[in-house]
Amino acid sequence: QVQLVESGGGLVQAGGSLRLSCAASGRTFSSYTMGWFRQPPGKEREFVAGISRTGSSTDSTDTVKGRFTISRDNAKNTVYLLMNSLKPEDTAVYYCAADREILIFQDASRYDYWGQGIQVTVSS
Repeated sequence: QVQLVESGGGLVQAGGSLRLSCAASGRTFSSYTMGWFRQPPGKEREFVAGISRTGSSTDSTDTVKGRFTISRDNAKNTVYLLMNSLKPEDTAVYYCAADREILIFQDASRYDYWGQGIQVTVSS
């Protein structure tokens, strides 16, 4: 079992940056594909970015390509989401998730473990 705890959220002005971190418990972090999802107010949860077990492969949704970067440090059991050029429409609760599958899936139902979520608010 994996426990995930997000940090680094908060309030930022449009055009600013934030880096989210997700710390995982346990010694098997490198066995999991990791993903970041978000849920904007009044909307469904959506895929943001994913990273393979070794970090050699990544995927992201088109709306964040060129602005957000996902990375991981398996020695620290942590996955990151660097968010640049933030826009008000990036406002959401952000979740990290762990998946025992090898491939990176954009479907939230494929993920086995979830963090509690952290608020990111971008003001205009």
